[in-house]
Amino acid sequence: MQLDTTDLGPVVNRLKRAQGQLGAVTRMLENGSDCKDVVSQLAAVSRALDKAGFAIIASGLQQCMSQEDPSIDKKDLEKLFLSLA
Repeated sequence: MQLDTTDLGPVVNRLKRAQGQLGAVTRMLENGSDCKDVVSQLAAVSRALDKAGFAIIASGLQQCMSQEDPSIDKKDLEKLFLSLA
């Protein structure tokens, strides 16, 4: 199943922000920043990635429901969803 890229603009933006946040976490570690600050930023990156993953899964599920595609396996979709849980 190919995802419709027109619906994924906000997801791509979120991933780009997370990439920037992760770079900031790396710099914080290299500069010896306070542990609490590093963990806080790392948690923000993790949440952003989780939200992006759920948005991708939701988009895929919506596409699956709107079209009959014999190549789509319900078990595979379940595994993808559960991999984010």
